Amino acid sequence: MSGYDVLIAGGGNAALCAAIAAAQGGASVCIVEAAPKDWRGGNTRHTRNCRIAHDDAMGTLTGPYKVDEFWDDLQRVTQGRTDEDLALLTLEKSKELWDFLSAQGVHFQPSLGGTLSLGRTNAFFLGGGRSMLNALYIAAEDAGVTIRYDTRVTGLEIEEGFFCAATVETGWQTDNPVAERIEARAFVAAAGGFEANIEWLKEAWGPAAENFLIRGTPYNTGGVLRLLLDAGVERVGEADQCHAVAVDGRAPKFDGGIVTRLDCVPFGVVLNTNGERFYDEGEDFWPKRYAIWGRLVAAQPEQVGHVLIDSKSINLFMPSVFPPEQADTLAELAGKIGLDAQAMGETVAAFNAACQPGHFDHTAHDDCCTVDLDPPKSHWARPLDTPPYYAYTLRPGITFTYMGVKVTRDARMVMADGTVSPNLYAAGEIMAGNILGQGYLAGIGMTIGSVFGRIAGERAAKALSN
Repeated sequence: MSGYDVLIAGGGNAALCAAIAAAQGGASVCIVEAAPKDWRGGNTRHTRNCRIAHDDAMGTLTGPYKVDEFWDDLQRVTQGRTDEDLALLTLEKSKELWDFLSAQGVHFQPSLGGTLSLGRTNAFFLGGGRSMLNALYIAAEDAGVTIRYDTRVTGLEIEEGFFCAATVETGWQTDNPVAERIEARAFVAAAGGFEANIEWLKEAWGPAAENFLIRGTPYNTGGVLRLLLDAGVERVGEADQCHAVAVDGRAPKFDGGIVTRLDCVPFGVVLNTNGERFYDEGEDFWPKRYAIWGRLVAAQPEQVGHVLIDSKSINLFMPSVFPPEQADTLAELAGKIGLDAQAMGETVAAFNAACQPGHFDHTAHDDCCTVDLDPPKSHWARPLDTPPYYAYTLRPGITFTYMGVKVTRDARMVMADGTVSPNLYAAGEIMAGNILGQGYLAGIGMTIGSVFGRIAGERAAKALSN
């Protein structure tokens, strides 16, 4: 048996921000990361950027992004399904993240181009998520944090909302795991959601979940979340709400990462396996809509979609990791992606006929739209008439789930009876459902993890010193 002031479950951005903050507050800290060292960091490994509020252009950020605009964007994508108090706290505290992350050795670069359009709102990490993670791990180790890899939490001792100890298994993927009881004066849950637990996903989605691809780590199976809910922590969010994007159907089952996302949807038409369109591809800017397309595809037959574009658009979006199917005619393209050529041709012909002349501008809500077409395409609608033609097959790609634990402004967990735990804290995906009842804004997952990680670590250390 060993003991620390603060025990943290998880090894991604939220866990590291909590660990650094707690250590800087004078606490002895231990991180237990279920993954081996080479796989450390959860979904943070695949991230590119963090959305932050700022009053003026700064660093690599090209203009102001004030809290009020951030709040308007969040309300729009969540359609009001957010805890306003916690959300506004997150957005206001996000103004501190540039300086905090920079102080830990994280460096930034100008935003990537294409359909992201995030140069004003999001801080991009130089070298991506892995580089950002490496900097945070170095900062944590320099602060004296103990880090234990390949160590999962298998039990929590919680008495009337008070954390006493955790049981962990080191080497749990080997034939000879070693069990240990770790006491701590505070516990921070930052172990992600349950998106890699297909059986749990099936409880909400049914058999369709078998066809989902998991964009991130295979280690986010929801073990810590299940232990907390079983111990009487209040649940927040719905089991079928998640960050889900349309990914390349050729992506691996797990850990394909951000490079499998396809950003060409606004520039084309999306069909299901029956050759029918099913949603407005140009409803809004891609960073505000890309995270709905996983759910849209999940609702289609066989959980499959197909996006078609022509040569006018092939260079307008982030290059894909796998090359698209290509053909000189739409009929030939239909054969390559397994669609009925007549059905697909009729759908494209109806779309082309409905497109209105306008001034195409992928950086604005332009006037290129359709008329008398259901569903419409509100912006960036141009006929598919310029060969060669291209197609990608789409699958639902689940990034992280929103169902988690309810927390207060100081990141403490709320129990099912309404009481607030004195020493149970949560940060990151495991509590993101407090703010993301549905929908998503590019980069806000990292924002929530960084903000609440810092809050959890600071509050835990402060409570101990008091």
